[in-house]
Amino acid sequence: MKNKNIIVESLAVAAAATGLASEYLFKKAFARVDYVPETSDAKQKYATKYWECVDWFKKRPKEHWTFGIPGETEQMSAYYLSATTESQQVVIISHGYKGNGETMANYARMFSQMGFNVLLPDDRGHGESAGKYISFGWLDRLDYLKWIQKINARIGVNAQILLFGVSMGAATVAMLTGESLPPQVKCTIADCGYSSIDEELTYLLKQQFHLPRYPFYPLVSTINHHRLGYYLHSVSTTAQLKKNTKPIFFIHGEKDAYVPVKMAYENYYATSAPKELWIVKDATHAESFWKDPESYQRHLNKFLERYYYENPKNGVESNED
Repeated sequence: MKNKNIIVESLAVAAAATGLASEYLFKKAFARVDYVPETSDAKQKYATKYWECVDWFKKRPKEHWTFGIPGETEQMSAYYLSATTESQQVVIISHGYKGNGETMANYARMFSQMGFNVLLPDDRGHGESAGKYISFGWLDRLDYLKWIQKINARIGVNAQILLFGVSMGAATVAMLTGESLPPQVKCTIADCGYSSIDEELTYLLKQQFHLPRYPFYPLVSTINHHRLGYYLHSVSTTAQLKKNTKPIFFIHGEKDAYVPVKMAYENYYATSAPKELWIVKDATHAESFWKDPESYQRHLNKFLERYYYENPKNGVESNED
């Protein structure tokens, strides 16, 4: 009997420890952030150019757009930058994990130079937006439907909307393509997005924490269901892409160690809509733009000339700085 009690007590201690560890992992991954973490040492070489773009963003005139969501006293937040000349072209730029709209200043500047109006949302649990937890794009995709409605109200029925995202933002806009989108949304560009949160978190558990999938992942998923209302296996980019009907361009760094490049192929093969894939040689995670901004923009323009611009001449870069 004594040995049996010891075993039961040991199991109870192990279960409690596992539960505490799972709660820690959930908070580590999903709790909102009110700061932007430092970039990796490897990307510090781009810091000067990045801060030049942030300075450009801060100096540009902006409109602050908001809307409310159920259960939150704070609102969702985005900044809208009008094109320097009147345009019906709008890009919605979706930021990465623990970033915010401002961290996409380099892409905002690029698209602004291309003649676009630019909308930069802060996703749930990030920046100035509401939300206690990060939803890894799943709830954000529904918020983006509201941003699209606001663009159509601002620009009109002739708006031409491009969806663009990087990392978590790429998964967000890719998942958005599985929803019923209005005709104003023309196409999507997804740079280094994951194929599912299930696969991505399992990968990071092993890579960053050296932990197995079981028992931690199911417990984290259960906590997420309790806090956010869905199990993590519901967050599937590939499942959404199977419903996509609009052209999409996948970009991924060849040496991405955060979102493995195989996920780009999974996303690519998941959709039967018009699609293109560019694997950027020697690029790590979210580095494809910084490796060669001019080449990056040329690739984007080739895709846009094929699927977005009604008149290919619209794709010519402006001289705006």
